Amino acid sequence: MTENANQQHTDLPTAWNPADEEAALYQRWVDAGYFTADASSDKPPFSIVLPPPNVTGSLHMGHALNHTLMDAMSRRRRMQGYEVLWLPGMDHAGIATQNVVERELAKEGVSRHDLGREKFVERVWEWKHEYGGKILGQMKRLGESIDWSRERFTMDDGLSRAVQTMFKLLYDEGLIYQAERIINWCPRCMTALSDIEVDHSDDDGELVSIRYGEGEASVVVATTRAETMLGDTAVAVHPDDERYRHLVGTEVELPLTGRRIPIVADEHVDPEFGTGAVKVTPAHDPNDFEIGRRHDLPMPSIMDERGVITASGPFEGTDRFEARPAIVAALREDGRIVAEKRPYVHAVGHCSRCDTVIEPRLSLQWWVRVGPLAEAASDAVRDGRVQIHPPELAKRYFDWVDNMHDWTISRQLWWGHRIPVWYGPNGEKVCVGPDEQPPSGDGWYQDSDVLDTWFSSGLWPFSTMGWPDETADLAKFYPTTVLSTGYDILFFWVARMMMFGLHGMRERGAEQSVPFQHIYLHGLIRDQHGKKMSKSKGNVLDPIDWMDNYGADATRFTLARGANPGTDMALAEDWAAGSRNFCTKLWNAARFAIMNGATTARPLPAVEDMTEADRWILGRLSTVLSEVDELLEEFQFAKATNTLYHFTWGELCDWYIELAKVQLSGEKADDTRAVLGHALDTVLRLLHPFVPFVTERLWTTLTGGGTPTNEGVAGGGGGASLVVADWPTGELLPAADSAAEGRIGDVQKLVTEVRRFRSDQGLKPGQKVATRVTGPGFEAISAHEEAVRSLAKLTEPGDEFTATASIEVALADGTATVEVDTSGTIDVAAERKRLEKDLAAAEKELKQTEGKLGNQAFLDKAPADVVDKIRVRRDTAASDIERITARLESLPAS
Repeated sequence: MTENANQQHTDLPTAWNPADEEAALYQRWVDAGYFTADASSDKPPFSIVLPPPNVTGSLHMGHALNHTLMDAMSRRRRMQGYEVLWLPGMDHAGIATQNVVERELAKEGVSRHDLGREKFVERVWEWKHEYGGKILGQMKRLGESIDWSRERFTMDDGLSRAVQTMFKLLYDEGLIYQAERIINWCPRCMTALSDIEVDHSDDDGELVSIRYGEGEASVVVATTRAETMLGDTAVAVHPDDERYRHLVGTEVELPLTGRRIPIVADEHVDPEFGTGAVKVTPAHDPNDFEIGRRHDLPMPSIMDERGVITASGPFEGTDRFEARPAIVAALREDGRIVAEKRPYVHAVGHCSRCDTVIEPRLSLQWWVRVGPLAEAASDAVRDGRVQIHPPELAKRYFDWVDNMHDWTISRQLWWGHRIPVWYGPNGEKVCVGPDEQPPSGDGWYQDSDVLDTWFSSGLWPFSTMGWPDETADLAKFYPTTVLSTGYDILFFWVARMMMFGLHGMRERGAEQSVPFQHIYLHGLIRDQHGKKMSKSKGNVLDPIDWMDNYGADATRFTLARGANPGTDMALAEDWAAGSRNFCTKLWNAARFAIMNGATTARPLPAVEDMTEADRWILGRLSTVLSEVDELLEEFQFAKATNTLYHFTWGELCDWYIELAKVQLSGEKADDTRAVLGHALDTVLRLLHPFVPFVTERLWTTLTGGGTPTNEGVAGGGGGASLVVADWPTGELLPAADSAAEGRIGDVQKLVTEVRRFRSDQGLKPGQKVATRVTGPGFEAISAHEEAVRSLAKLTEPGDEFTATASIEVALADGTATVEVDTSGTIDVAAERKRLEKDLAAAEKELKQTEGKLGNQAFLDKAPADVVDKIRVRRDTAASDIERITARLESLPAS
């Protein structure tokens, strides 16, 4: 062992302990400025913006997955020589943050109305500075290579300026307007919601059929919301429905109210559904609103913003859900109920923030006219300027943007970007840009509403880089390269960024106005049974717990190994334990290699001077490098990490290092140290984007902790940190050697079969046994005899060697015959007892499987794959019986 190797060994503890290493490694990277982007660099740009987490949030598994993948992309591109900007920030999360602070105030016995708007907003800012952004520290624990110098917040002065600029731009172009329409209203959050902020679920309710009018002039309508009948202003039927044609134009009395309402004909009504007649409540149903507009119907609101009935009468002042059964009871008493069906399962909209049942409500709101914006967003994907990965999810994108409704952007909150519109004493309305003075004087006041959070986050790719000003960051890093996000947020965020980016940056031209060039959509994380995670089910997995128990690398590697584009991931904690074991395997193998002098300071030997094992591992590494590069370019993270996992564990650690142990004691020792060092160097570089901490610790030790590595390294670019080392290119690795692969493959097969044979003979894994190996197949790989004997724990046959058992293994160049002498090496009585127990289990399995396969009724009903599995079990049991019986017969008498 060299002096350098001894020094390297002392730098590595015997075990990898993430808790002892990760924080210091991360701070070293940040302090060194490795993550800080340089807008003046002449390197090609790679930019990615972090989907801004809510300021109220903490890291959940969805964040951990997406952040891991973004970091993997950023780290790889940085190593490939790109100027990487990964820009972080947080969203002010209007409703969620306001709710949090209001709950805190409630503990003090105070409401926001007690404080007033200005004081309340001050309290929210105080809360944000003290408690907000906990997630940022958790992101650092995950190892994210983010440019913290550019951290942004959607309520920053710069981003607020961008929001006001975009509002003014769209307002002046007639793409933002104010109108009274039906909106989704949350009586708990006391604000309007857009369609995508409403979650629909199938809830139990009741369907009540009510008779309006008397006798032949009556009609029956059905509703799940009986309380809304107080706001009915018509009954509608289809104009071609013969049953009601004679009633069109007449009036019926609305029960419980004494009001008379018309019967109108409207093609929206489905004559095949229910009775073919529908009640029309224009102020509380979006379809009824359209009918009301077509027929110029009155649109009275019958409940307030808290869901309390305001219609005069006996139900005034009652909550909507209290009024519903009371109204049904009153109708029943009046003989108006024709039928009642309960439970009646139907789709009900809930507020995505607080789960309150939403109430459709007629309200004056601000809207974005999305038609031309959505068309541009659609065209950018159709013409290839923006590519969606996986491509099959493009249809989902088109289904949304091609059918998008105008977007409600005003919210009745106090926390957020306030609508930049002022109203004057004589009905004036003025929209004010960021560089303009708002009107002043008696009677002037600003609109009290704030903008939907998605309005500001829709500007994120360019507002964070300084827009509307022309900045160096904007010139260098826009359009961003990749947007990585879950497919579930495609409508919420992606479409809005597309619309705003294309419109706000259109002066740059078609190619440069898109907000990103690639959209990578990953799936959702579910539990190990494929079920959606929820606190109520108790199946939520916490990435913080995983990092505590297994380390950040294991957490990241687990998530990356399950990340198939657009596909949900079923996740279990034992996956994380497996990834921790992988990191441990890597640590132990690298530690052995470094301890035994593995080095990158010595150039690789010439190919003709390499052993077959050397040519095999480097050729395989060259192939793996190409495969991983190709997979990562296609966002195939799961396949790439699985390829690296199996190569590192199964080929480098389990086979080459074991073969190298033999070579390290021979004349090729120095060449082996070089090959081992270069192979390890390349593997650590390839793994670094996914497991940055353990690879950094090992690589800096391998390469001398900051000493530049020799130019012969497969990747080149040694240095103080793997973060800024070169990505391996494979140019200096030898090409795949099929002959070497074939012979090493034979070595692996022979050792594997001998190990299985040894087990069948009752030999313990570490127990050595005298063995004779002969045959043409073995002669072809005789150069590896020492390695075979070492790996399979076989000693040379002595003068008194007597073969007690043998096996033949078919290899590429013929058979290898392996004879062992187990005399005196096993306890015959114990071995016979073990085999008899195994024989009984195999005979029981054979009997059970043959019984099922002999049952015709079972065969007729069972799925084909189940029957096939039982046949395999039967055949395996029969084979085991034959093998065990032969072994019992070969045992000497006890």
